[in-house]
Amino acid sequence: MSTTTLPTSAPEKAPAPRPVTVATAEGRIGLRNNLRHIGALVRRNALQIKQDPESMFDVLLMPIIFTLLFVYVFGGSVGASLGGSRDQYVNYVIPGLMAMMGMNIAMAVGTGVNDDFRKGVMDRFRTMPIARSSVLIAKIVVEIGRMLVATAVLLGMGFLLGMEIRTSVLELLGAVGLSLVFGASLMWIFILLGLTMKTAQAVQGVAMLVLMPLQFGSSIFAPPSTMPGWLQAFTDYNPLSNLADAARNLINGGPVAHSMWMTLGWAAAITVVTAPLAVAKFRKKS
Repeated sequence: MSTTTLPTSAPEKAPAPRPVTVATAEGRIGLRNNLRHIGALVRRNALQIKQDPESMFDVLLMPIIFTLLFVYVFGGSVGASLGGSRDQYVNYVIPGLMAMMGMNIAMAVGTGVNDDFRKGVMDRFRTMPIARSSVLIAKIVVEIGRMLVATAVLLGMGFLLGMEIRTSVLELLGAVGLSLVFGASLMWIFILLGLTMKTAQAVQGVAMLVLMPLQFGSSIFAPPSTMPGWLQAFTDYNPLSNLADAARNLINGGPVAHSMWMTLGWAAAITVVTAPLAVAKFRKKS
């Protein structure tokens, strides 16, 4: 008895899974997942600081060095021009240095982003189904934490040298918050700069060309009334002067509304213009 073997058909291949592109995945990311991604990236950046505590030296030492330098080098002469002494200058310069701290720490964000691209870290992030903005926002959140540490050290030095709160603790916290808001807006500028320049050294060089005129051509270290007329006109439009004046009046007492709203206006304008440009540059950077 013969048996007939029926030909068996080859098993059908399962359809290949449709690749999920990063752009498609990113388009489906909701607010909740976006916040979760930001939180995970913040933890990553914080762990990097824990593994490399030397990266905190700038925020711990810079406020101490700057406070001692400006108080004891310029405090006698500038304090006399304010109608007082070095003790009076402490209450003048510490609020101004709060503005300076934010700008200097913001510069570190740009060099950090540039360095991450050089090491290939950012290329890895761009292959993951996460929102592009979450990578940059996470860096800003961590740097705001570093700014808080620097501000706490700065205020501690100020109190040791005789600074007084002539208003209230609530208004002091308002000055700190205003500095953080403006510092966060500046970070978008330096992130964009870090994504544009080829090396971290180039980012630092260009940043210093911007920082020096803004810092010293402001009311941070000396009252503009002692400056020539053309420089006084520059300080009037300098956002650092508005921030320093707002923080100073919040701590020492005085009219706050104009300088505070000018600072918030500058912060909003800088963020609205530079944040989308930075995210777009991050997407396209090769």
